[in-house]
Amino acid sequence: MSELSPNAAQNGPIKNNGSSSSVAENEDIDFSKISERPRPLTMERQRSYDERSFLTELSGMSPRLSLRNIDSYARMDHLESVFSPCRRSGFNTPRSAVAFEPHPMFAEAWEALRRSLVFFRGQPVGTIAALDNSEEELNYDQVFVRDFVPSALAFLMNGEPEIVKNFLIKTLRLQSWEKKVDRFQLGEGVMPASFKVLHDPIRNSETLIADFGESAIGRVAPVDSGFWWIILLRAYTKSTGDTSLAELPECQKGMRLILTLCLSEGFDTFPTLLCADGCCMIDRRMGVYGYPIEIQALFFMALRCALLLLKQDDQGKEFIERIVKRLHALSYHMRSYFWLDMKQLNDIYRYKTEEYSHTAVNKFNVIPDSIPEWIFDFMPTYGGYFIGNVSPARMDFRWFCLGNCVAILSSLATPEQAIAIMDLIESRWEELVGEMPLKVCYPAIEGHEWRIVTGCDPKNTRWSYHNGGSWPVLLWLLTAACIKTGRPQIARRAIELAETRMLKDSWPEYYDGKLGRFIGKQARKFQTWSIAGYLVAKMMLEDPSHLGMISLEEDKQMKPLIKRSASWTF
Repeated sequence: MSELSPNAAQNGPIKNNGSSSSVAENEDIDFSKISERPRPLTMERQRSYDERSFLTELSGMSPRLSLRNIDSYARMDHLESVFSPCRRSGFNTPRSAVAFEPHPMFAEAWEALRRSLVFFRGQPVGTIAALDNSEEELNYDQVFVRDFVPSALAFLMNGEPEIVKNFLIKTLRLQSWEKKVDRFQLGEGVMPASFKVLHDPIRNSETLIADFGESAIGRVAPVDSGFWWIILLRAYTKSTGDTSLAELPECQKGMRLILTLCLSEGFDTFPTLLCADGCCMIDRRMGVYGYPIEIQALFFMALRCALLLLKQDDQGKEFIERIVKRLHALSYHMRSYFWLDMKQLNDIYRYKTEEYSHTAVNKFNVIPDSIPEWIFDFMPTYGGYFIGNVSPARMDFRWFCLGNCVAILSSLATPEQAIAIMDLIESRWEELVGEMPLKVCYPAIEGHEWRIVTGCDPKNTRWSYHNGGSWPVLLWLLTAACIKTGRPQIARRAIELAETRMLKDSWPEYYDGKLGRFIGKQARKFQTWSIAGYLVAKMMLEDPSHLGMISLEEDKQMKPLIKRSASWTF
């Protein structure tokens, strides 16, 4: 294991001067109430999927859409109640119905992940973004909240929860620090985008320095960090059975501060969250401002996780009531207005405009001529997805992988919609997966549109980086969604593609090209979340009960009555 100890001379003096946040040596939050060992829950371990169905899927069969598919999805709902204990899921302990022969790069991936560990005062607190010594560090020498999630899941699945607990505690402490960008103070609940360990060799001390967006390219605060923190807290609690961490007053307060930011009332007429460009995984100008699907899906999942974690005290009950109301409105809005299938595409194509009344069909006054040409060929007969953005007179029809996978895992997508998303991936495999999984968005923007939308960003040229680049980290999300919908053969096919190149290519951050054939022109090597994403995908496919820590079953009370037809027929 390698300890991260940045040189103090390179990073400047250690101080807290408004725009930077640090954890001093004498930390004032008392976490002594956390038990040294996780407090186990008495829960019965059970199989969460149909053994015969799973064996059939693994044999390579690709089932057509039928009543049996819906039943298979329904069986996956039990995963919410599955206890996934901290036990090793490695070479010698396969617990799947099928014996998996470990790929040689599995052990290499674990070694690379352990080399990326970051230590603070002798304890592991996260994983560095990348260990590529051939490139300038920039901020790749930091621990990113969103990047650490697949690493955390890998360690939880491998029976090593301490690093995850340490990470959750350290980032919670950073949340409490004053956050300023120039002279403007950010909301109290904002979680850092990243942090790093600063070593002072003169005083022989270490300090955590956080970035809340004041150092980021574009100076945008991370909207997704708080959501990922809540989701990870629930994954830790689910995996270990240890409720003592989530029940701490400090953790309860941290969740309430995050929720206060996103549940606050304002001028918005939609239940979705209004965001700036660059506030999530797509952290540069890419036309995702407004109501991006990634943020809405994470928002939905974080709200559902918070419902499970908040205490039923006076403060907790108030937030629970607000969450339940928001979830009902958000699920209806997303399932009704963000969903696109062949039937809905045809309806939009025939929209009338300038409708004024409560009975308007074209509620957002979308101009049919704004529908891009590519979508008519891309949309399959059976299949559908949540589009990238919906706001007044604007629909972003691009496919975004992360948002759609999280929609399945959080049950924002109905069982029918989840199956339709899987059908889309299968039928448009060449476009969305190609030779290296997985397209972060599709299609790429180019030409005049690229100049206007990205501001001529040289990093986001067509089919590169966030503009249609292929990101191996998305493997774990795809695998989780495949298992939940009873389609593990899709995940296996994608993993096998990744195994042909990732180790040989030194674990790149992303791949370029329409098919993902080329290592990204500015991609870092030994990118930690590429490594961790592969590990999580492999371990989840080996032991599908791990899905329970990152998946939520459908809440039947939130199922809306949507009159228009779904994207599938019997």
